[in-house]
Amino acid sequence: MFDRTFHSVHPDMMEGASNQALRNRHLVDGLFRRGEIVLTYSHDERFIVGGAVPDGGGLALPRLSEPPSAAGSALLDRRELAIVNIGRAPGRILADGIETRLDRYEVLYVPKGTQDVQFLGDGARFYLLSVPAHAAHPMRRIAPSDAGTLMRGSPEQANARTIHQMIVPGRCASASLCLGLTRLHPGSVWNTMPPHVHGRRNEIYLYFDMGEEDRVFHFMGLPAALRHIVVANEQAVMSPPWSVHMGAGTRAYSFIWAMAGENQDYDDMQLCGVDELR
Repeated sequence: MFDRTFHSVHPDMMEGASNQALRNRHLVDGLFRRGEIVLTYSHDERFIVGGAVPDGGGLALPRLSEPPSAAGSALLDRRELAIVNIGRAPGRILADGIETRLDRYEVLYVPKGTQDVQFLGDGARFYLLSVPAHAAHPMRRIAPSDAGTLMRGSPEQANARTIHQMIVPGRCASASLCLGLTRLHPGSVWNTMPPHVHGRRNEIYLYFDMGEEDRVFHFMGLPAALRHIVVANEQAVMSPPWSVHMGAGTRAYSFIWAMAGENQDYDDMQLCGVDELR
C-alpha cells in the first residue's frame, strides 16, 4: 500500500552517514506520477505523505490493505487529511459525495471519518498529508487569501518571503495537523534564517515551483553538526524534531510546510543563532 516507509532517526545516526544514506532516510521522491496515487508512511507522528495526479481521469484514495486487522477500512477512519493543489490547473475533490474545486495553492481539509475521497482534474497535482486525529472537524477549503499572512525577511538578507498560514488555530480547525505555504520573493533564496528547531513537533517540507535545473540545499542536523540534502522540484524532506531546518536555493521557489505533534502553537520553536552553526 505504501511506496516507502520512513523510520525514526536518532541524532547519532547522522554522524558519518553518507549523502545517499541521508537521502534514503529523509528525502521523499517520486510522489507525483501521472495517473497514480503514491503514499509513503513515516513513523514520526505517523505522517502519511503522498501525491495524486489524476491526469484527466479519476483516482480514489485507497482503503487500508495492512495490517490484516484493519484491511478494508477507510484510510481516514482515524485520520485527518490535507490536500494541496500545486498544479497549474484547477482540480476537484469528491469527499463523501461533496465536490470541492481546488485552484492552484488552495487547500482542502478533510476530517477524520471520511469514507471516500476522489481526485479529479487534468493538470491538477495534489499533495497529500495525513496524521492520526482524535476528533473530526468541519471540512474546509482554504485559499491563500483566507489564510493568515506574514511577511518575513528582507531583500538585503536574500530571504524576503510571504507565509500563508492555512491550517492553524483560528483559520482552520484540526486535531493535530498544521500546514502552510511559503513563497519566496524574486531575488531571495533563503527560506528561513536563522534556523530553528521544533522539539515538540515533526515538520515536513515540500519544495516546488522550481525549474528543472534548480535545486534547494536543505540543511538539517544538530546546529553544531549541520548536514545537507540537495533537493529538486517536488521533492520533500522529513525533518526530525531534534533537527534544525533551513534551505537556500538557486533561485526563488515555494514550499509547503506541515507539522504535527503535541501542540499547534506556530511560535513554539527554538531559534538557533548563526554563530551556533557548524
